[in-house]
Amino acid sequence: MHRRGFLAALATALGGGPLAAGAMPDQAAAASELWTRLRGGGHILLVRHAATDPGVGDPPGFRLGQCGTQRNLSERGRREAQALGAALRDGGVAVGAVWSSRWCRCLDTARLAFGRVEPAPVLDSMFEEDGAARRARVARTLARLAAHPLDGKAGNLALVTHDVNIRALADESVAPGGIVVARMRGGALAVLGQLPLDSAPSS
Repeated sequence: MHRRGFLAALATALGGGPLAAGAMPDQAAAASELWTRLRGGGHILLVRHAATDPGVGDPPGFRLGQCGTQRNLSERGRREAQALGAALRDGGVAVGAVWSSRWCRCLDTARLAFGRVEPAPVLDSMFEEDGAARRARVARTLARLAAHPLDGKAGNLALVTHDVNIRALADESVAPGGIVVARMRGGALAVLGQLPLDSAPSS
């Protein structure tokens, strides 16, 4: 499949739909504004890991650092991660630091999309944590984000993590490979929208 066709199919799967093929003008305008903002840098990209082999959570015997014990990216997921990175590059979006959960599916998504990754335990899956533990983790994550310089010169900060973490941090649910765009505001994340990858303008 041609890469643009693949990106359109990917964006449809992510719920964004092909904007160039019949989306409402206000949706197209919102997507264009997000791309413009991202080209200026200083934003946070909350990236859900790409598609995995079937399953929920991880198999019994899960161990960090041992990918064979985990639920990993499928072949489709590996293609999604590569297409995600290509769409951002084609759209002229600079990505600075890339932080990731230590789960293999997140680390692999980051490497395939951005070519580099810094493991960040604070982004590890909250799937088995209770409410108090999740709130404490959210607080630690926000504190680390608040301490990180987010100016245009450093590009945008990518956080590759899990659906449960994105919902806890930003109250947004995205499909595998989806991106929530946010900024730090008053010590919390202010969500600007979800990025439809097929709407990337040519840089």
